[in-house]
Amino acid sequence: MTPDLLIEPRPPTKLYSSPRTLDAWLKPKKPSVDFWHAPAVIAENHFVYKSLSNWAFNVAVGCSHACRFCYVPSTATIKQGPKLAEYGVKDPDAEWGDYVLLRPWDERKFLASLRAAENTPRKQLKPDGNRAVIYCSTTDPYQIIRHPDAARQRELAAHTRFLVRRSLKLIRDQSTLNVRILTRSPLARTDFDLFKSFGKRLVFGMSLPTLRNDLAKVYEPKAPAPSQRLATLRAAKEAGLHVFVALAPTYPECDEADLRTTLKSVAELGPITIFHEPINIRAENVARIEAQASNMGVRLRTDVFATRETWQDYAVKSLHTVWGLARELSIEKHLHLWPDKSLGGQSVADRMPNPRKYLERLEHWWHRISEWPK
Repeated sequence: MTPDLLIEPRPPTKLYSSPRTLDAWLKPKKPSVDFWHAPAVIAENHFVYKSLSNWAFNVAVGCSHACRFCYVPSTATIKQGPKLAEYGVKDPDAEWGDYVLLRPWDERKFLASLRAAENTPRKQLKPDGNRAVIYCSTTDPYQIIRHPDAARQRELAAHTRFLVRRSLKLIRDQSTLNVRILTRSPLARTDFDLFKSFGKRLVFGMSLPTLRNDLAKVYEPKAPAPSQRLATLRAAKEAGLHVFVALAPTYPECDEADLRTTLKSVAELGPITIFHEPINIRAENVARIEAQASNMGVRLRTDVFATRETWQDYAVKSLHTVWGLARELSIEKHLHLWPDKSLGGQSVADRMPNPRKYLERLEHWWHRISEWPK
């Protein structure tokens, strides 16, 4: 591997405070699982440098997977704080994973949103979106719905399945839009038949940052195990689906050996794209992850989050390592790195052996358009 992306250490700048007590993070909370007030429609998304889609279809506000690194509660749901309070959600960020508010179905409004997307001139769309709708951008389309009342749980689960299948059929039959499915759940297998009916208009992918089930249990406490996700990806490939994989986000504990193991398994799938992004979390989430790990007796490398500079060191090294491994495994042409925009600062570039080359490579990844079946 070449050292072009490696950076030199720098005096630390305080980034986050000490974590709260373990009990504060792990105290059981009453789940808020119900119906949201606004229906599910296709909406324009605002991904930056992701090349995933132009629009999103989100089945719920909230997500049962409770991923501790998730950006959604601090960006999307926090804006809905007053409305969430009406559902008993006092702190959308701290309670992430405990509330799932399913969007109702209004076919008239959905079709209106579908027509609006279909009729959007291509010149108005970001080309890296591949004219696609992602399922989902702020939740998981195949999450397990948990409710203390068994009958109510079955009702909500059936509604979620209806939302996904009905909307997909309408997109397939009444538009020319593409679809990108991104999930962490093996429940997606139930819709492989529907996915296949899209032909080249649909790609299926899963988030698979590591194959270590124990490590994922710390960072993604309620999500299905990585071993189940890999098995689902293999089944999708065998079913004839166009597959992609998101090694996102990888954790500080994912060293070169761990990343090589994951990438080898991913390479066997022959995915059209392999996305990669190192974990980037907020201060309060570091505390939650540390609390979760402490409760499980797992030691973490949260020192990489001590300062902004230590995180930048870690992020650049992680990106560089995956890039080198992709070259080693002859899958570099399928690799699509997701460098955070903060890594493009001049202060970071100045710490590189070749600042100009470093910035040029960032621009390459930021403006790369991900593959779509021809």
